[in-house]
Amino acid sequence: MEFQFDLTREDIIKYRIERAFETIEEAKILANANRWNATVNRLYYASFYAVIGLFAQRRIRTKTHSGALNMFSKEFIKTGIVSQKLGDLYSTLFNKRQESDYKDLQVFTKEDIEHLIPETEEFIKTIKQIIDKSVI
Repeated sequence: MEFQFDLTREDIIKYRIERAFETIEEAKILANANRWNATVNRLYYASFYAVIGLFAQRRIRTKTHSGALNMFSKEFIKTGIVSQKLGDLYSTLFNKRQESDYKDLQVFTKEDIEHLIPETEEFIKTIKQIIDKSVI
């Protein structure tokens, strides 16, 4: 059986932002279990989902995670829509997730990752505010 979904751009944006908030909650659960490599993975994906929601609103397409990072920098950091601080955070999460997933013997600690949780929450809230203020 084939399903046809008539999703609007608004539906996709809403889904991505909701997914970002769900994923940050997953990160907190993993942090409480001292699973720091998994925590950073979820923090990155929480921020990525928010960025993809923003891209959907602005009709920006990318094919890769590094493409999303580059496009986010070009369209939102360099233009001043998003602060450099939050741009640096997204880049840090991207790099730490890469290390966690692909670098042998990479073990993150509480000190490495815990402070990124509230920063990532701020990132997602900022992206949501930008989306909420913009007309689709």
